[in-house]
Amino acid sequence: MPSYALIRPLLHLLSPESAHGVAIWALKSGLAGRARASDKADDALLATRVWRLSFPNPIGLAAGFDKDAEVMDAMLAFGFGFVEAGSVTPMPQPGNPQPRLFRLDEDQAVINRFGFNSKGLEHFAEKLAARKRLGATGIVGANVGKNRDAPDAAADYATGITRVCGLADYLVCNVSSPNTPGLRGLQARTQIEDLINRVLEARYNAAQDKNNLPPLLAKVGPDLDEAQCQDIAEVALATKIDGLIVGNTTITRPPLKSRHAAETGGRSGPPLMTLATQCLSMMYRLTGGKLPIIGCGGVASGKDAYAKIRAGASLVQLYSALVYHGPELVARIKRELASCLRADGFQSVSDAVGADHRR
Repeated sequence: MPSYALIRPLLHLLSPESAHGVAIWALKSGLAGRARASDKADDALLATRVWRLSFPNPIGLAAGFDKDAEVMDAMLAFGFGFVEAGSVTPMPQPGNPQPRLFRLDEDQAVINRFGFNSKGLEHFAEKLAARKRLGATGIVGANVGKNRDAPDAAADYATGITRVCGLADYLVCNVSSPNTPGLRGLQARTQIEDLINRVLEARYNAAQDKNNLPPLLAKVGPDLDEAQCQDIAEVALATKIDGLIVGNTTITRPPLKSRHAAETGGRSGPPLMTLATQCLSMMYRLTGGKLPIIGCGGVASGKDAYAKIRAGASLVQLYSALVYHGPELVARIKRELASCLRADGFQSVSDAVGADHRR
């Protein structure tokens, strides 16, 4: 496979959304090839176990890249420890008008305002079911959202969870995208408590094996204050949801260099790292470390992944950094993370989770 450094200038001649479409097409057709790093077993130090699932490494692909569950195995082949598909809505919807994706080259960041563009739940579920029929290996998550004009948001999430339960290794309710009107309001205490209880019931009713339910997580944003985090932490512990993803893209706008910095939408990439990690650390503290958390937002190096883990993440996800560094980044992050763990004397990833809180 050619180095991404050679391909990137050609991709960046295209609009960001067109370039992403080309990448998905190449992955689906097999033209993207397989990363050589995936032929080599991961460093044993990186293996970790969360929710009775054994991850070869803690580095995952965040939702948003593979919205319609079409290239899950192609991305696993690049060395990710797990891949999360979605977000998917019950009914197909086009999302917001284009342009809606912007590269902030000078800041190595991205702004998007997609608005849950989706081919819909049936297409998504069939892709997962086909993968299952083929006996594909590798851990895959399914991330569900709501349709823009849904009168009952929780009902949309319950519909999504019902349909994908049994087809993915873990399930996620995305309640924090800034690009669907009113969605982030679902993070308020009353709303998120009702939503979680309804999707937990939907999962139980849909599961064939009631004693082996797929883990169910909620994805919350990085812009929460401590009172909001406290509410979510208390609800998460009380409802016994299996975990949280912290966080999503941010609507905050610190000083940035790019001419696209003022575009509306959710910002991701390295400028998000500090904010998202602070929110993650707060959520870990407020839950007393009792709830597995996936750290997401701003990861572009092994050092970043290690910081998330020390702040309280059991697993880590990335996406935007691939725009600038390509899939070769995954192998580098794993090498750097293993080096960080060894340098501090940790025998496993799980030993390092929340280390900053034990000082």
